[in-house]
Amino acid sequence: MLSKKITIVAACLLWTFSSCEKFLDRESQSIFTDDQIFTDQNMVKSVLANYYGRISWGQHFGDNGSFAMLDEAGFSSGSPNNMQEFPNDFWRMYDYGLIRNLNQFIAGIRSSSLEESNKKSIEGEARFIRAWTYFNMIKRLGGVPIVGDKVYTYEGAMDPAELQLPRSTEAVSYDYVISECTEAAQMLGTDKTINSARANKWTALALKARASLYAASIAKFNYKTPDVVTASGEVGIPVGEANKYYQIAYETALDIVNNSPYALYNANPDKGKNFYLAVTSKSSNEVIWAKDYAYPGETHSFSNNNIASSVRGDIDANFVTPVLNLVEDFEYTDNRNGELKTKDAAGNYIYYTNPEDIFANKDARLFGTVIYSGADFAGTKITYQAGVRYLENGQWKTITASPGKSDAKYGGLITSNDGPTTSNDQYVNKTGFNIRKFIDENKDASTRGRGSDIWFVRFRYAEFLLIAAEAGLELGKPQPELLGYVNQLRDRGGIQKLTTLTLNDIVRERRVEFAFEDHRFWDLKRWRIAHEIWNGNADNAKAVHYVLFPYKIYAPGDPNNGKWIFDKQKASHTLYPRNFKFQNYYNFIDQSWINNNPKLNRNPYQ
Repeated sequence: MLSKKITIVAACLLWTFSSCEKFLDRESQSIFTDDQIFTDQNMVKSVLANYYGRISWGQHFGDNGSFAMLDEAGFSSGSPNNMQEFPNDFWRMYDYGLIRNLNQFIAGIRSSSLEESNKKSIEGEARFIRAWTYFNMIKRLGGVPIVGDKVYTYEGAMDPAELQLPRSTEAVSYDYVISECTEAAQMLGTDKTINSARANKWTALALKARASLYAASIAKFNYKTPDVVTASGEVGIPVGEANKYYQIAYETALDIVNNSPYALYNANPDKGKNFYLAVTSKSSNEVIWAKDYAYPGETHSFSNNNIASSVRGDIDANFVTPVLNLVEDFEYTDNRNGELKTKDAAGNYIYYTNPEDIFANKDARLFGTVIYSGADFAGTKITYQAGVRYLENGQWKTITASPGKSDAKYGGLITSNDGPTTSNDQYVNKTGFNIRKFIDENKDASTRGRGSDIWFVRFRYAEFLLIAAEAGLELGKPQPELLGYVNQLRDRGGIQKLTTLTLNDIVRERRVEFAFEDHRFWDLKRWRIAHEIWNGNADNAKAVHYVLFPYKIYAPGDPNNGKWIFDKQKASHTLYPRNFKFQNYYNFIDQSWINNNPKLNRNPYQ
């Protein structure tokens, strides 16, 4: 049963249960009984809103640095980042406080006097949030204790061992999430929700498809990491289970693709702008579920922190900026090799008339994801200029300066306000790019005082085209069918269609389609290739962060005067290559959790 004491703090109802006797004995002026909570639709919605506000983990706007941990972006503002390895508790979460709160809520809803139709949909939402919480724990830790609907309560003479549950196997844990999503989908409505902020049937099915794909991938590819297992199955899924999970993922993804009210966003004829709007605009018909924000009252600082210098609304800018590694993974319209052409076959610089020319004919999704030199942002052309390359006594030399500094001796501007530089100055770009995806074009939104209300996308239609393609590929479905899913995304990006599909094509497609959307880390883990790509080797171009420094030519009388060249170089502010070890496939089990529950087995390498 629910506690008799529920405290509301200000407008936000925070439902907490404390073991502190002094707290429980204290009289409050804001106490509501179970009956008052569960007979009032608005009160119930307030509790749900509180739960929705507690479920952001991994890459999200509340942790700006989370976007610089992988190979999509690096730190720019201030001193270099010295991260050498992924910590054993990297992005770890273990939120049984929330699970208990949700179980209490579900019990309260079931016994409430609300109309049955309301009870059903509210319980469906709560069970979806609970499944999302379990899913996030499982993909970090492997199998976890499955509490079910039970609300455990400690009584005075009780043996604590009765409250201690062992971890389930990883397979059983995923089965529970899949089963709960199936149940929740049957309880939820099919209509879109306002700003995609609340769960509906399609949200539950989206989690079911994603969880099934993760379980299938682990079953299929865990052979690459044979020591990443535990004797009791808390980590690792038998390979014989792979097709079962791929089949669930395939069927569920196609249900979303064929029957949901969502579709690929294609409203803007400018393909680059269209992709930006597909992910960033709340008018997008593609987004199934998002962490929503609203001004005033609920905003974030992602735009304030990461906007380009020349269009910022405050002192802040460039905390995290994209790296060249990501930019070069976007293909050209007619060439799958997306490497930027900075030099010819003889090793000589290629001179470009305009700074944006080097990016001509790239996948339009690059424009929607990253601001590159010469690109427009909210009506302003952003030009990155690291310095000037000039001729002196027949010798080419290079000069750089602080952002915004000019000198007529070198033709005017030396280094633009947008950088890049290698200094340790705050708010100064160090990579030659800025993030566009999720950055607000409203200049006021990049001020400290206001903030932005752009949403963070968790599920969108494009993912389910790629899940159908990947699961179908593993199940041996016909190539024309699978290509039909993937080529919809490539058409939208304006790049050539594929004629055959492999898993490597899926890996590449997800890399560019979902940059900055909290997919990359989990994808590389489930495919068991994270240790290969981020192997800690300073000579591995995938593990090392690279940047692009543009220079303007000043050489009056020379045919290249006024043109641009580009230097690829290692990032000055990411000191070490990314190093993902076998032990990083699963977080370590924290000792304090084991102290409280000795039935928890440790993870590999602990």
